[in-house]
Amino acid sequence: MAGHGLAQATEPERAGVLQGKLQLRALRGGRGPNCAAGSRARTTTTDRRFERLKALVTGASGFTGGYLVKNLLQHGYEVRAFVRPTSDTAELKQLGVELATGALENADEVSEAIRGVDVVFHIAALYREAGVPDRRYWDVNVEGTRHVLDAALKHGVNRVVHCSTVGVHGHIEHPPANEFAPFSPGDVYQVTKLEGEKLAWEYWKRHQLPVSVVRPTGIYGPGDMRFAKMYRMIQKGTFVMLGRGDTLYHLTYVEDLVDGIRLAGEVEAAVGQPYILGGETWTTLREFVNLVAETLGVRPPRWRFPVWPVYLAGFLCEKVCIPLGVEPPIYRRRVEFFTKDRAFDISKAKAELGYQPKVDLAEGVRRTAAWYREHGILE
Repeated sequence: MAGHGLAQATEPERAGVLQGKLQLRALRGGRGPNCAAGSRARTTTTDRRFERLKALVTGASGFTGGYLVKNLLQHGYEVRAFVRPTSDTAELKQLGVELATGALENADEVSEAIRGVDVVFHIAALYREAGVPDRRYWDVNVEGTRHVLDAALKHGVNRVVHCSTVGVHGHIEHPPANEFAPFSPGDVYQVTKLEGEKLAWEYWKRHQLPVSVVRPTGIYGPGDMRFAKMYRMIQKGTFVMLGRGDTLYHLTYVEDLVDGIRLAGEVEAAVGQPYILGGETWTTLREFVNLVAETLGVRPPRWRFPVWPVYLAGFLCEKVCIPLGVEPPIYRRRVEFFTKDRAFDISKAKAELGYQPKVDLAEGVRRTAAWYREHGILE
Protein backbone atom coordinates (compact mmCIF):
# COMPACT_ATOMS: atom_id res chain seq x y z
CA MET A 1 0.00 0.00 0.00
CA ALA A 2 1.26 3.39 -0.92
CA GLY A 3 3.16 5.05 1.87
CA HIS A 4 2.44 2.46 4.57
CA GLY A 5 3.48 -0.96 3.32
CA LEU A 6 0.11 -2.43 4.32
CA ALA A 7 -1.63 -5.07 2.28
CA GLN A 8 -4.33 -4.21 -0.20
CA ALA A 9 -7.70 -5.95 -0.22
CA THR A 10 -7.11 -9.57 0.77
CA GLU A 11 -8.46 -12.71 -0.82
CA PRO A 12 -11.11 -13.23 1.87
CA GLU A 13 -12.48 -9.80 0.99
CA ARG A 14 -12.74 -10.59 -2.69
CA ALA A 15 -13.88 -14.19 -2.73
CA GLY A 16 -14.97 -15.10 0.78
CA VAL A 17 -18.48 -16.49 1.00
CA LEU A 18 -20.11 -18.61 3.63
CA GLN A 19 -18.94 -22.22 3.42
CA GLY A 20 -21.81 -24.28 4.78
CA LYS A 21 -24.79 -22.77 6.52
CA LEU A 22 -24.76 -20.85 9.76
CA GLN A 23 -27.22 -22.33 12.17
CA LEU A 24 -28.65 -19.06 13.36
CA ARG A 25 -31.65 -19.38 15.58
CA ALA A 26 -34.96 -18.00 14.33
CA LEU A 27 -35.85 -14.45 15.16
CA ARG A 28 -38.87 -12.15 15.16
CA GLY A 29 -41.51 -14.80 15.81
CA GLY A 30 -41.84 -16.96 12.71
CA ARG A 31 -39.40 -15.03 10.57
CA GLY A 32 -35.68 -15.58 10.39
CA PRO A 33 -33.34 -12.62 10.60
CA ASN A 34 -33.56 -10.56 7.44
CA CYS A 35 -35.52 -13.24 5.65
CA ALA A 36 -35.89 -11.94 2.09
CA ALA A 37 -37.81 -14.32 -0.13
CA GLY A 38 -36.53 -14.56 -3.65
CA SER A 39 -33.21 -12.83 -2.96
CA ARG A 40 -30.30 -15.23 -3.12
CA ALA A 41 -27.85 -12.60 -1.89
CA ARG A 42 -29.87 -11.93 1.23
CA THR A 43 -30.71 -15.50 2.22
CA THR A 44 -30.39 -16.41 5.89
CA THR A 45 -30.64 -19.78 7.56
CA THR A 46 -32.61 -20.59 10.69
CA ASP A 47 -33.50 -23.80 12.49
CA ARG A 48 -37.00 -22.57 13.40
CA ARG A 49 -36.65 -23.00 17.15
CA PHE A 50 -37.94 -19.46 17.61
CA GLU A 51 -35.33 -18.55 20.19
CA ARG A 52 -33.97 -15.04 20.46
CA LEU A 53 -30.50 -14.43 19.13
CA LYS A 54 -28.13 -13.10 21.76
CA ALA A 55 -25.75 -10.38 20.62
CA LEU A 56 -22.77 -8.76 22.29
CA VAL A 57 -22.11 -5.13 21.38
CA THR A 58 -18.70 -3.71 22.26
CA GLY A 59 -18.67 0.05 22.71
CA ALA A 60 -22.35 -0.08 23.61
CA SER A 61 -22.23 3.10 25.68
CA GLY A 62 -20.89 5.11 22.75
CA PHE A 63 -22.75 6.96 20.01
CA THR A 64 -22.90 4.26 17.32
CA GLY A 65 -22.94 1.38 19.79
CA GLY A 66 -25.87 2.86 21.69
CA TYR A 67 -27.95 3.21 18.54
CA LEU A 68 -27.04 -0.34 17.53
CA VAL A 69 -28.23 -1.69 20.89
CA LYS A 70 -31.63 -0.04 20.35
CA ASN A 71 -31.85 -1.35 16.78
CA LEU A 72 -31.09 -4.90 17.89
CA LEU A 73 -33.68 -4.75 20.66
CA GLN A 74 -36.26 -3.47 18.18
CA HIS A 75 -35.51 -6.48 15.97
CA GLY A 76 -35.96 -9.05 18.71
CA TYR A 77 -32.40 -9.62 19.88
CA GLU A 78 -31.32 -10.21 23.43
CA VAL A 79 -28.40 -7.83 23.97
CA ARG A 80 -25.36 -7.89 26.20
CA ALA A 81 -23.36 -4.64 26.33
CA PHE A 82 -19.60 -4.66 26.83
CA VAL A 83 -18.60 -1.41 28.52
CA ARG A 84 -15.75 0.01 30.56
CA PRO A 85 -16.24 0.38 34.33
CA THR A 86 -16.19 4.17 33.91
CA SER A 87 -18.83 4.25 31.14
CA ASP A 88 -22.17 5.97 31.61
CA THR A 89 -24.59 3.03 31.51
CA ALA A 90 -27.78 4.75 32.71
CA GLU A 91 -29.52 4.50 29.34
CA LEU A 92 -28.46 0.88 28.83
CA LYS A 93 -29.88 -0.01 32.23
CA GLN A 94 -33.16 1.71 31.34
CA LEU A 95 -33.32 -0.46 28.23
CA GLY A 96 -32.90 -3.58 30.36
CA VAL A 97 -29.68 -4.59 28.64
CA GLU A 98 -27.32 -7.04 30.32
CA LEU A 99 -24.02 -5.37 31.16
CA ALA A 100 -20.57 -6.94 30.92
CA THR A 101 -17.84 -4.72 32.33
CA GLY A 102 -14.26 -4.79 31.17
CA ALA A 103 -11.64 -3.49 28.76
CA LEU A 104 -10.71 -4.66 25.28
CA GLU A 105 -7.10 -4.84 26.43
CA ASN A 106 -8.02 -7.56 28.94
CA ALA A 107 -8.39 -10.88 27.11
CA ASP A 108 -10.09 -12.62 30.06
CA GLU A 109 -12.72 -9.91 30.43
CA VAL A 110 -13.43 -9.98 26.70
CA SER A 111 -13.72 -13.77 26.72
CA GLU A 112 -16.16 -13.76 29.62
CA ALA A 113 -18.29 -11.12 27.91
CA ILE A 114 -18.52 -13.16 24.69
CA ARG A 115 -19.30 -16.47 26.38
CA GLY A 116 -22.78 -17.65 25.43
CA VAL A 117 -23.63 -15.16 22.67
CA ASP A 118 -24.54 -15.91 19.06
CA VAL A 119 -23.32 -12.75 17.34
CA VAL A 120 -20.63 -10.20 18.21
CA PHE A 121 -20.83 -6.64 16.92
CA HIS A 122 -17.39 -5.14 17.54
CA ILE A 123 -17.93 -1.38 17.53
CA ALA A 124 -15.57 -0.20 20.28
CA ALA A 125 -12.40 1.59 19.26
CA LEU A 126 -10.07 4.30 20.44
CA TYR A 127 -10.91 7.31 18.29
CA ARG A 128 -8.85 10.47 17.85
CA GLU A 129 -8.11 11.91 21.27
CA ALA A 130 -5.60 14.56 22.27
CA GLY A 131 -2.56 13.49 24.21
CA VAL A 132 -3.08 9.76 23.66
CA PRO A 133 0.16 7.96 22.72
CA ASP A 134 0.18 5.88 19.55
CA ARG A 135 0.73 2.70 21.59
CA ARG A 136 -2.75 3.02 23.07
CA TYR A 137 -4.30 2.88 19.60
CA TRP A 138 -2.48 -0.38 18.92
CA ASP A 139 -3.48 -1.81 22.30
CA VAL A 140 -7.19 -1.07 21.79
CA ASN A 141 -7.82 -1.13 18.04
CA VAL A 142 -5.51 -4.02 17.16
CA GLU A 143 -4.83 -6.16 20.23
CA GLY A 144 -8.33 -5.51 21.54
CA THR A 145 -9.72 -6.76 18.23
CA ARG A 146 -7.50 -9.83 18.49
CA HIS A 147 -9.01 -10.56 21.92
CA VAL A 148 -12.51 -10.29 20.47
CA LEU A 149 -11.67 -12.66 17.61
CA ASP A 150 -9.92 -15.14 19.92
CA ALA A 151 -12.90 -15.21 22.26
CA ALA A 152 -15.39 -15.57 19.42
CA LEU A 153 -13.42 -18.53 18.08
CA LYS A 154 -13.10 -20.09 21.53
CA HIS A 155 -16.81 -19.85 22.30
CA GLY A 156 -18.10 -20.86 18.86
CA VAL A 157 -19.80 -17.58 17.98
CA ASN A 158 -21.89 -17.78 14.80
CA ARG A 159 -20.90 -14.37 13.45
CA VAL A 160 -18.56 -11.47 14.14
CA VAL A 161 -19.21 -8.08 12.57
CA HIS A 162 -16.12 -5.89 12.80
CA CYS A 163 -16.69 -2.15 12.44
CA SER A 164 -13.86 -0.44 10.58
CA THR A 165 -13.91 2.92 8.77
CA VAL A 166 -13.74 4.24 5.21
CA GLY A 167 -10.76 6.19 6.52
CA VAL A 168 -8.63 3.15 5.70
CA HIS A 169 -8.94 4.22 2.04
CA GLY A 170 -7.63 7.73 2.73
CA HIS A 171 -8.07 10.36 0.04
CA ILE A 172 -10.16 9.02 -2.84
CA GLU A 173 -8.35 9.73 -6.09
CA HIS A 174 -11.14 8.43 -8.35
CA PRO A 175 -14.51 8.86 -6.63
CA PRO A 176 -16.71 7.11 -5.87
CA ALA A 177 -14.61 4.35 -4.32
CA ASN A 178 -15.84 0.85 -3.62
CA GLU A 179 -14.71 -1.74 -1.07
CA PHE A 180 -11.68 -2.75 -3.13
CA ALA A 181 -10.18 0.71 -3.63
CA PRO A 182 -6.54 1.09 -2.55
CA PHE A 183 -5.81 1.48 1.14
CA SER A 184 -4.06 4.66 2.29
CA PRO A 185 -4.70 5.38 5.98
CA GLY A 186 -3.55 8.82 7.01
CA ASP A 187 -3.14 8.70 10.79
CA VAL A 188 -2.63 6.23 13.63
CA TYR A 189 -6.37 5.76 14.10
CA GLN A 190 -6.87 4.74 10.47
CA VAL A 191 -3.70 2.64 10.40
CA THR A 192 -4.77 0.66 13.47
CA LYS A 193 -8.31 0.24 12.17
CA LEU A 194 -6.87 -1.27 9.00
CA GLU A 195 -4.66 -3.58 11.05
CA GLY A 196 -7.76 -4.67 12.95
CA GLU A 197 -9.42 -5.48 9.63
CA LYS A 198 -6.44 -7.54 8.56
CA LEU A 199 -6.76 -9.57 11.75
CA ALA A 200 -10.43 -10.19 11.05
CA TRP A 201 -9.65 -11.52 7.57
CA GLU A 202 -6.89 -13.68 9.00
CA TYR A 203 -9.29 -15.36 11.43
CA TRP A 204 -11.78 -15.94 8.62
CA LYS A 205 -9.18 -17.43 6.29
CA ARG A 206 -7.18 -19.50 8.79
CA HIS A 207 -9.80 -20.46 11.35
CA GLN A 208 -13.05 -20.19 9.36
CA LEU A 209 -14.44 -17.76 11.93
CA PRO A 210 -17.50 -16.22 10.22
CA VAL A 211 -16.51 -12.56 9.97
CA SER A 212 -17.95 -9.58 8.13
CA VAL A 213 -16.47 -6.07 8.03
CA VAL A 214 -18.35 -2.80 7.71
CA ARG A 215 -16.73 0.52 6.84
CA PRO A 216 -18.97 3.46 7.75
CA THR A 217 -18.61 6.85 6.12
CA GLY A 218 -18.83 9.97 8.34
CA ILE A 219 -21.38 9.25 11.06
CA TYR A 220 -23.79 11.92 12.30
CA GLY A 221 -27.16 12.27 13.97
CA PRO A 222 -28.82 13.23 17.27
CA GLY A 223 -26.42 12.60 20.12
CA ASP A 224 -23.23 13.02 18.09
CA MET A 225 -20.90 15.67 19.48
CA ARG A 226 -18.23 15.66 16.79
CA PHE A 227 -20.21 18.07 14.60
CA ALA A 228 -21.50 20.20 17.50
CA LYS A 229 -18.67 22.72 17.33
CA MET A 230 -19.11 23.11 13.59
CA TYR A 231 -22.86 23.75 13.99
CA ARG A 232 -22.21 26.33 16.73
CA MET A 233 -19.61 28.18 14.67
CA ILE A 234 -21.91 28.28 11.65
CA GLN A 235 -24.72 29.63 13.83
CA LYS A 236 -22.47 32.34 15.30
CA GLY A 237 -20.93 33.27 11.96
CA THR A 238 -17.41 32.28 13.02
CA PHE A 239 -16.96 29.22 10.82
CA VAL A 240 -14.05 29.56 8.39
CA MET A 241 -13.86 27.48 5.22
CA LEU A 242 -10.38 26.29 4.36
CA GLY A 243 -9.88 26.20 0.61
CA ARG A 244 -12.73 26.39 -1.88
CA GLY A 245 -15.04 23.94 -0.13
CA ASP A 246 -15.31 21.62 -3.12
CA THR A 247 -13.95 18.62 -1.21
CA LEU A 248 -16.27 15.62 -1.50
CA TYR A 249 -17.78 14.44 1.75
CA HIS A 250 -19.94 11.37 2.41
CA LEU A 251 -22.10 11.13 5.53
CA THR A 252 -24.29 8.39 6.96
CA TYR A 253 -27.16 8.97 9.35
CA VAL A 254 -26.59 6.86 12.44
CA GLU A 255 -29.96 5.04 12.36
CA ASP A 256 -29.34 3.97 8.77
CA LEU A 257 -25.83 2.87 9.67
CA VAL A 258 -26.83 0.58 12.53
CA ASP A 259 -29.46 -1.01 10.31
CA GLY A 260 -26.66 -1.92 7.90
CA ILE A 261 -24.45 -3.20 10.70
CA ARG A 262 -27.23 -5.49 11.92
CA LEU A 263 -27.85 -6.78 8.39
CA ALA A 264 -24.15 -7.61 8.04
CA GLY A 265 -24.60 -9.92 11.02
CA GLU A 266 -27.68 -11.62 9.61
CA VAL A 267 -27.09 -12.22 5.91
CA GLU A 268 -25.24 -15.44 5.07
CA ALA A 269 -23.47 -14.09 2.00
CA ALA A 270 -21.95 -11.30 4.10
CA VAL A 271 -19.46 -13.68 5.71
CA GLY A 272 -15.97 -12.97 4.42
CA GLN A 273 -17.10 -9.72 2.82
CA PRO A 274 -16.45 -6.00 3.43
CA TYR A 275 -19.23 -3.42 3.07
CA ILE A 276 -19.14 0.35 2.82
CA LEU A 277 -22.14 1.82 4.64
CA GLY A 278 -23.01 5.41 3.81
CA GLY A 279 -25.81 7.74 2.86
CA GLU A 280 -27.51 7.53 -0.51
CA THR A 281 -25.05 9.99 -2.01
CA TRP A 282 -22.22 12.33 -1.15
CA THR A 283 -21.99 16.11 -1.20
CA THR A 284 -19.35 18.83 -1.22
CA LEU A 285 -18.19 20.36 2.02
CA ARG A 286 -19.47 23.76 0.87
CA GLU A 287 -22.93 22.32 0.15
CA PHE A 288 -22.99 20.60 3.53
CA VAL A 289 -22.02 23.78 5.39
CA ASN A 290 -24.60 25.81 3.46
CA LEU A 291 -27.26 23.21 4.29
CA VAL A 292 -26.45 23.48 7.99
CA ALA A 293 -26.63 27.29 7.76
CA GLU A 294 -29.99 27.13 5.99
CA THR A 295 -31.31 24.69 8.61
CA LEU A 296 -30.19 27.02 11.41
CA GLY A 297 -31.67 30.06 9.68
CA VAL A 298 -28.39 31.94 9.29
CA ARG A 299 -26.31 33.19 6.37
CA PRO A 300 -23.76 30.76 4.89
CA PRO A 301 -20.17 31.36 6.04
CA ARG A 302 -18.24 33.88 3.97
CA TRP A 303 -14.74 33.59 5.43
CA ARG A 304 -12.15 31.52 3.58
CA PHE A 305 -8.49 30.84 4.30
CA PRO A 306 -5.87 28.97 2.28
CA VAL A 307 -5.27 25.44 3.53
CA TRP A 308 -1.54 24.96 3.87
CA PRO A 309 -0.64 27.78 6.30
CA VAL A 310 -3.32 26.44 8.65
CA TYR A 311 -2.05 22.88 8.19
CA LEU A 312 1.46 24.01 9.13
CA ALA A 313 0.06 25.80 12.18
CA GLY A 314 -1.71 22.57 13.17
CA PHE A 315 1.53 20.64 12.88
CA LEU A 316 3.37 23.11 15.10
CA CYS A 317 0.54 23.19 17.65
CA GLU A 318 0.56 19.42 17.94
CA LYS A 319 4.34 19.33 18.42
CA VAL A 320 4.18 21.89 21.22
CA CYS A 321 0.88 21.09 22.95
CA ILE A 322 0.57 17.30 22.95
CA PRO A 323 3.80 16.57 24.89
CA LEU A 324 2.53 19.02 27.52
CA GLY A 325 -0.86 17.32 27.72
CA VAL A 326 -2.57 20.43 26.34
CA GLU A 327 -5.41 20.27 23.79
CA PRO A 328 -4.03 21.84 20.57
CA PRO A 329 -6.24 24.63 19.20
CA ILE A 330 -5.64 23.26 15.69
CA TYR A 331 -5.09 19.67 14.53
CA ARG A 332 -3.76 18.55 11.18
CA ARG A 333 -6.60 16.03 10.98
CA ARG A 334 -9.11 18.86 11.31
CA VAL A 335 -7.45 20.61 8.40
CA GLU A 336 -7.56 17.37 6.40
CA PHE A 337 -11.34 17.47 6.78
CA PHE A 338 -11.20 20.31 4.22
CA THR A 339 -8.76 18.65 1.82
CA LYS A 340 -9.46 14.93 1.39
CA ASP A 341 -12.14 13.66 -0.99
CA ARG A 342 -14.33 10.93 0.49
CA ALA A 343 -17.10 9.71 -1.79
CA PHE A 344 -18.15 6.07 -1.92
CA ASP A 345 -20.20 3.53 -3.82
CA ILE A 346 -22.64 1.71 -1.51
CA SER A 347 -24.15 -0.54 -4.19
CA LYS A 348 -22.52 -3.70 -2.80
CA ALA A 349 -24.21 -3.27 0.58
CA LYS A 350 -27.52 -2.48 -1.10
CA ALA A 351 -27.38 -5.52 -3.37
CA GLU A 352 -26.07 -8.10 -0.91
CA LEU A 353 -27.38 -6.90 2.45
CA GLY A 354 -30.58 -5.18 1.42
CA TYR A 355 -29.13 -2.03 2.98
CA GLN A 356 -31.20 1.03 2.15
CA PRO A 357 -30.54 4.48 3.65
CA LYS A 358 -33.85 6.08 4.65
CA VAL A 359 -32.84 9.50 6.00
CA ASP A 360 -31.53 11.99 3.45
CA LEU A 361 -28.94 14.59 4.35
CA ALA A 362 -31.38 17.50 4.71
CA GLU A 363 -33.60 15.57 7.12
CA GLY A 364 -30.61 14.22 9.03
CA VAL A 365 -29.15 17.71 9.47
CA ARG A 366 -32.56 18.98 10.63
CA ARG A 367 -32.90 16.19 13.24
CA THR A 368 -29.36 16.75 14.47
CA ALA A 369 -29.88 20.51 14.80
CA ALA A 370 -33.13 19.92 16.69
CA TRP A 371 -31.30 17.66 19.16
CA TYR A 372 -28.55 20.25 19.64
CA ARG A 373 -31.17 22.90 20.39
CA GLU A 374 -33.06 20.62 22.75
CA HIS A 375 -29.88 20.00 24.74
CA GLY A 376 -28.73 23.62 24.83
CA ILE A 377 -25.83 23.14 22.43
CA LEU A 378 -27.36 25.59 19.95
CA GLU A 379 -29.31 28.75 20.69
